[in-house]
Amino acid sequence: MLTSEAHAPIRAPPAPRSIEAPRMLMPDASLVAARRRRSLIAVLLCNVLEWFDFAVYGMLAVYLARAFFPGDSAHVGLLATLAVFGVSFVMRPLGGLLLGGIGDGRGRKPALLVAAGLMAASTFAIGLIPAHERIGMLAPVLLLAARLAQGFSAGGEWGVANAFLLESAPLGRRGFATSFMAATVALGSGLASALTAALVGFLPAAAMESWGWRVPFLLGGVLGLVALWLRTGLDETPVYRGEAGTAVSAGEVLRRVHRPMLTVFGLTMHWTVCFYVFLIYLPLFTQKQGGLSPSEANWANTLSTIAIMLLVPLVGHLSDRHGRRPFLMASCVLILLLTLPALWSIANIQGFALTAAIELLLGASIALYSGAAPAVLVELFAARDRSRWSSVAYALAAAVFGGFAPFIAVWLTGALGSPLAPALYVIAASATSLVTIWHMPETAHAPVA
Repeated sequence: MLTSEAHAPIRAPPAPRSIEAPRMLMPDASLVAARRRRSLIAVLLCNVLEWFDFAVYGMLAVYLARAFFPGDSAHVGLLATLAVFGVSFVMRPLGGLLLGGIGDGRGRKPALLVAAGLMAASTFAIGLIPAHERIGMLAPVLLLAARLAQGFSAGGEWGVANAFLLESAPLGRRGFATSFMAATVALGSGLASALTAALVGFLPAAAMESWGWRVPFLLGGVLGLVALWLRTGLDETPVYRGEAGTAVSAGEVLRRVHRPMLTVFGLTMHWTVCFYVFLIYLPLFTQKQGGLSPSEANWANTLSTIAIMLLVPLVGHLSDRHGRRPFLMASCVLILLLTLPALWSIANIQGFALTAAIELLLGASIALYSGAAPAVLVELFAARDRSRWSSVAYALAAAVFGGFAPFIAVWLTGALGSPLAPALYVIAASATSLVTIWHMPETAHAPVA
């Protein structure tokens, strides 16, 4: 025994136990929760700004037309302003391709930082561009340049931010987590409606036309800088950190992504057309055809966006339990049934209470889609493709069908001589998306990798 003990390896005595050791090995739970809250706010705030900018542009289109496209015909000026709104969507697929590529190749965080910086700068620019009467044709050119930069940023923002939320979500809560992307759409639009209604209601007409329309864009620029600062503290998602990138041919990538891209394209048609017709164009429609004042039109729109904002997380939560497809299909069917009667009632019966009730009903129908769709758009792709190709497919559909929706609505009304003509565009988009949903797989319970 003495010999064996003499030759036994010498071992250090065990370290004394301490109740403080776990705190040294594990981060404080409150700090982790605080970082998660900051990450969530950082991702969502810029999306609020994106939709605030796009909504406020449409709602202030009449003032923008007078500032940048003055002329003998107010109708032509309005069409030119809405055309700039639509042309900016041409940049969205390019933004999705490049910024989404950064998100898949270098990480979600770098792409989110670039998107926030571009959005803040271009929003400030719109608020600062001198009017046509001061710098002539340079004014609309600068407006177009700022809108193109916004479109580029927005094209990458959606897919990267949506992928970040999906990959950071707890198990079984992906629909709930990503639904906040759609909730921020409603929040941004609602803020735009409320601010526009307040400005129009409190400022004299001359002040609104001279400088009042610039206020929302300047405030939006400040919001963008705050979002950029918050995003500097983001942590990369665990799913992306665990993704091992391997070089593959372009043909292999296309074979891998073409089917989910077509599905996302078809899904987005209903969503983007409904959003831009009912939340951007409808305030103009209710003024021209429904007899509402600008303030009443924007307040009615604000109520609709509040309903969407409140319902979307609930629908996202329910879609985690019951699947995405039932809610997507219900939204399409409701819009198919409601659109024509809704526009007819606004134009022929009129009145603020009726219009607000109709917009609330349309908003609830959109919420059924908006709560479930964000998760589907990224669940269809693998992690190595998720940011880029979901962004490109979504942006292409938004550019083709959504960006020009207000322009098409105004053009159809004039071409067909009927205020109900825009309903045909909405019905066609909803029917196409319904067919797409019927043939797509359920993604709610499939693993994310």
